Amino acid sequence: MTPSLPTAGRSTSLASALGIAERLFSSPKERRFVDAIELGLDAVEEGLAREMSFADDLADVTSRYLLQAGGKRVRPTLTLLTAQLGTGNNPEVVAAAEALEITHLASLYHDDVMDEANMRRGVPSAQNVWGNSVAILTGDLLFARASKLMSRLGEEAIMLQADTFERLCIGQLHETVGPQGGEDPIAHYLQVLADKTGSLISASAQMGVIFGEAPREYRAAVTEFGEKVGIAFQLVDDVIDLSPEVESTGKVAGTDLLSGVSTLPLLYLRELAETDTDAAELLARIEHDVETASATADHADFDAAIAQLRGHDVTRKTLDEARHWSREAVESIAPLPRGPVKKALTRFAESIVERSN
Repeated sequence: MTPSLPTAGRSTSLASALGIAERLFSSPKERRFVDAIELGLDAVEEGLAREMSFADDLADVTSRYLLQAGGKRVRPTLTLLTAQLGTGNNPEVVAAAEALEITHLASLYHDDVMDEANMRRGVPSAQNVWGNSVAILTGDLLFARASKLMSRLGEEAIMLQADTFERLCIGQLHETVGPQGGEDPIAHYLQVLADKTGSLISASAQMGVIFGEAPREYRAAVTEFGEKVGIAFQLVDDVIDLSPEVESTGKVAGTDLLSGVSTLPLLYLRELAETDTDAAELLARIEHDVETASATADHADFDAAIAQLRGHDVTRKTLDEARHWSREAVESIAPLPRGPVKKALTRFAESIVERSN
């Protein structure tokens, strides 16, 4: 029997997407800016419902499964936001925002298969519902649909989309095989984050400048901003992965670790374990539990180890690293003019390290 689609919705607002309190934008000019973003998000949402509709019944259900499970629409919001540096919302900006969100959704289907994730956005992952093959093919369908959208925008959009897709794949490849030949594991991991997360966020910011017809000298600044804020975003996700608050995170604590992903807290722990016996003991417990974990196993020992990791200095060090990338992201947009766009980007970078889900 085909399952019903999730009913969880998304509040269409700048505040919900980027974690920015709307009271920060109090002047009439700033209120018009917020209204423009929200109108753009409404148009994107309508476009997503249209573009992700398939004549084939199964494809229609599987493709819209994660779309309707929710999501903050961070990437389309950034496209709409940076477009305000130029002429603002127009059909090309909205189409680019839609294509980028579809690309992101496609990557989630593939990521969950590779990570063997059980949950995504608070619902069973697609491969848990339909199996790996259907989940992979659904991701492929969405990548194809995103490419069709980009093709309507011309060669520059096609090339940026292709370059971003290439980096997404390279990042996943490098994460899968791990550091090679004496490569520093932490530097390797940060590059994986830049490729897997930063590249798409960066492309989102660039698309707004390109199709919002903003001054081209702003493109380098938002490119760097997107890359660095993406790394900060994922590092905070590494910490959130250790949270026991299943209701807010949508997954059980330690999901990434159980999937074999070496997040930054674990990499720091491995580094420390070379000289610290307590760290070595905690690392051994976690690695043993990961190796022996099964769907029917008692995870009490693993949960206790994850709780200990959550309170360890290596997790605080991970948050410090996220704050470092957040600060660098803010510094990168110094060339942008003062105004609501710069204020929103700055607050977004700062709010990333404050979030809990």
